[in-house]
Amino acid sequence: MNHWKATILAAILINILPACSRNENVSEPQVFHLAVPEHFPQPAADTENPATSEGVALGKELFFDTRLSADNNISCASCHLQSKAFSDGVALSSAGVSHTTLLRHTPALFNLAWADNGLFWDGGSSNLESQAFGPLTAHDEMGQDLLQLVAELNAVPLYVKRFKTVFNEEIKPQNIVKALAQFERSLISANSKYDNYKLGKSGATLSPLELKGMELVRSKCQGCHAGELFTDFSYHNNGIDSDFTNTDHEGIYQGRYRISYDVSDLGSFKTPSLRNLALTAPYMHDGRFATLQVVIDHYSENIRYSQTLDPLLTQKGMKLSKEEKEAILAFLSTLTDYTFTGNPVFSKP
Repeated sequence: MNHWKATILAAILINILPACSRNENVSEPQVFHLAVPEHFPQPAADTENPATSEGVALGKELFFDTRLSADNNISCASCHLQSKAFSDGVALSSAGVSHTTLLRHTPALFNLAWADNGLFWDGGSSNLESQAFGPLTAHDEMGQDLLQLVAELNAVPLYVKRFKTVFNEEIKPQNIVKALAQFERSLISANSKYDNYKLGKSGATLSPLELKGMELVRSKCQGCHAGELFTDFSYHNNGIDSDFTNTDHEGIYQGRYRISYDVSDLGSFKTPSLRNLALTAPYMHDGRFATLQVVIDHYSENIRYSQTLDPLLTQKGMKLSKEEKEAILAFLSTLTDYTFTGNPVFSKP
């Protein structure tokens, strides 16, 4: 799927129609207050799609609804499993309507309210609203015709009522993705063993090995996996490949370059968060690394040099001893948030 084309389509659909004044017979939806963790930065306010409690609930209903796919067999949740921090546990999925193996690993979904620098591994979509059009319409993913989807949802009186409540409009593609985005922005993960330690909660401690790992991550990984979100939401060439001449599939193997056309972006892909890594194997944009041990070994001794390799790797390097690797693994395990994966607020209605 050419996701940047989906982004353009989304921009047209979202912006082409003016907002209507609210019908007097429709009750006002309630403002949804995002529960920002005290050690997280404040996310930017979303003025284009302000969240409401009713909008988040509608988005959740849609997220789990198989009507969103052409064959009515898969939903967003088919490839984004809560038990795996809304990733899917496979390298490259073939769960779409065509059962064709995709070319990119399914990303986890959490803390997206802070994702203000593009979506998809190459940043081909500017926001969650435009991003949703990609999997919805991609032939090898959900393969849905948007007008057909609107017709199917219009056949459900409760959906008609809920869309009217949230958007004061009939069901439209742009409002479907707005509702999905509102739900996705509500997916906050910040209650791991590390978080409890960071906040000084009673009885919350890290072992000496975990503390050593935390210091190693801060000194060696924070250039990309920054702050309490453990990502800079940017794009980096992390040395897993050195040849980016393959232009197949509209340049998907060239990373961020296919979007920016900036040569320095060759081989650069979006930085995922280190949070919940124990739940989101396999790793990298194509799922090539099966375990965290393999990931750490890569950064320690298997970096592949290219002209666009991130300077943080060419200048500093990350040669690690066996003990340091063990410490990093121990710390990464403290970033797992089991309350997030078991929270009924995010579960199937």
